[in-house]
Amino acid sequence: MAQRELILALAKVIIAAAWADNELTPAESNSMKDLLFRLPESHSSGNRRLNSQEWAMLEMYMDSPVGAAERAQLITELQAALHTPEDKELVMQTLDNLVRADGVITAEEQAVVTEIQSALDEVDVGFFGQLSRLLQGPMQRRTEAVSRAANREQYFEEFVRNKVYYGVRRKLDQEHIELELPDETLRRLSSIGGLMARVAQVDGKVTDEEFAEMVHILQDTMDVTHEQALFISQVAVSEVSHELDFLRLTRELAAVITPEEGDRLLRTLFLVAVADGFVSNEESEEIFNIGYSLNLTHRQFIQAKLTIPADKRTA
Repeated sequence: MAQRELILALAKVIIAAAWADNELTPAESNSMKDLLFRLPESHSSGNRRLNSQEWAMLEMYMDSPVGAAERAQLITELQAALHTPEDKELVMQTLDNLVRADGVITAEEQAVVTEIQSALDEVDVGFFGQLSRLLQGPMQRRTEAVSRAANREQYFEEFVRNKVYYGVRRKLDQEHIELELPDETLRRLSSIGGLMARVAQVDGKVTDEEFAEMVHILQDTMDVTHEQALFISQVAVSEVSHELDFLRLTRELAAVITPEEGDRLLRTLFLVAVADGFVSNEESEEIFNIGYSLNLTHRQFIQAKLTIPADKRTA
């Protein structure tokens, strides 16, 4: 019987293979989710579907590219989870399904999948030896690569709770950057940056004026350097989309924000909205929804809105 650890380890390697060309299109992502959804029933794993936490773990890998070092790390985990010929057959069949999922596969993806399947036809040890060569180079470099790989799973809780902070931590690790800020400050900067990015993206794009205002606000109100504010703003814009639910942006902040801080935050969000010259009805509605998620009052929202001149906002 396939163990749950095998299902998850295989799913992560499948996602890593899909990232071989450093791109995961919406169509590929949808095909991937369908394949992963059916994965438990393709083997004698009790037909138990992946639970919400397991799906969140996999979505974390679909969220951003999986590099060679991290792929090598995932391969090692899959190696540890393989125990029986039945496990091997599950891997082979799933990789075949991956190739046929949407009828389109890049040369890089095909190289990864073909090498895996060819090696599996031989012996398990050969499989991992050849795959490590494909993904990382000579075997002696593989161990070094695995030890260097930044494991995104150490920030899994942050991915679920505060996606901007998750993105900040990942980027700091990957690029070996030190912001020299207390973790509490970094979390708050991430939360506020994420909410500003959410407002700026209401119309589908972030203007230069809106981005500059985000940087200015963080630098001015949070007592950080221009470089620190710029870094947080860049990550916030890249991590936040209109599809990201409010809960993931407001959960931590809602638990600690005071009424006075709430007033300042709402005014801040209106400053971002008006940065391009006018606060649209959609932007105003977005700020209202953010305030509601933070348990702020309608009166606080109105007072913040009135700080913007009438000719620069909707009524």
